[in-house]
Amino acid sequence: MDDTIPDSLIPYDEIVQEALRAVVGRVLGQVEASGGDLPGNHHFYITFKTAAPGVQIPQHLKARFPDEMTIVLQNKFWDLKVSEAGFSVGLTFNQVPTTLVVPFAAITAFVDPAVDFGLQFQALGGDDAPEPHEDAENDSPAEPVASTDDGSNVVTVDFGRKK
Repeated sequence: MDDTIPDSLIPYDEIVQEALRAVVGRVLGQVEASGGDLPGNHHFYITFKTAAPGVQIPQHLKARFPDEMTIVLQNKFWDLKVSEAGFSVGLTFNQVPTTLVVPFAAITAFVDPAVDFGLQFQALGGDDAPEPHEDAENDSPAEPVASTDDGSNVVTVDFGRKK
């Protein structure tokens, strides 16, 4: 009897990740529809691959964050625009206003610490672990990010692609 799991001809991992990224789009779309007002204490940490196709960030940020960048949507953001493919948002970095464009496919993590909710996605374009990076310092969060090792509502999608 053969106990090996056969390769799936249906790309379940891609389908699930696409659906979970749609959750991020729906949440951001609700914030956009409300005029950019976050309800209650909600705020978001969004981590994305800076070199992913479609990401548009200033060169000085790309040099500082060559692999991944985490932004915070809390108090100081504007012009949030959400499309089917991604979002754009205005933030300040060292008191310089900037617009970022981030496709949903570039997102690797989405966390709302106010309700202990988070999603993590497989990184795009390789199996290597991301390089360590500092927070983008676009907004000072009021509270630290909750640990995801404590049974919180974090969904991790990792189907362990065969190499």
